Amino acid sequence: MPLARPNYVIALAFAVAATALAGCTTYRPAPKAFHEATIQPYRLDSGDRLRINVFEQPGLSNTYTVDQAGYVSFPLIGRVAARGQTLTALEGAIAAKLRQGYLRDPDVTIEVDRYRPVFVMGEVGRPGQYSYVPGMTAQNAIAIAGGFTPRGNQQDVDVTRKINGEIITGRTAISSPVLAGDTIYIRERLF
Repeated sequence: MPLARPNYVIALAFAVAATALAGCTTYRPAPKAFHEATIQPYRLDSGDRLRINVFEQPGLSNTYTVDQAGYVSFPLIGRVAARGQTLTALEGAIAAKLRQGYLRDPDVTIEVDRYRPVFVMGEVGRPGQYSYVPGMTAQNAIAIAGGFTPRGNQQDVDVTRKINGEIITGRTAISSPVLAGDTIYIRERLF
């Protein structure tokens, strides 16, 4: 005689299966701040390499890298906070420090020589770290990383981005712009 299973065991099994299936299909769209970050002025962070020119000061004009702590080490004035700054704000900060006993009226200009990389993970041919180019989209980054694998979800991607010091992940279309420092994750498609 077979053992009868109580209804609650069967109900529990269905609940677990439904929860597991729901976990596979959860959709978390990118928040509004996520998209707004792509149209804001560029914010510096660790890994950015900057070309800093001080007019008529060849000894100060050079290429400098934002270090892991978020600072640029600059001759005469030492470390200057760069993380989270725009290029214009950093120009002003360096000029202000140079005015404090070093130069009368410094004219500082900064350009990004090399942006921090983007990272492409998941179902792509060659996951890894790749150079960022202004105007890059998730689709461009995926192409550079060897394109989708046969199992790759080609509808949308998960992008992780630092916004105002907070790390946020959101799901976006593959045609969405990406920023330097973003991590792009291509999920496996279900069917």
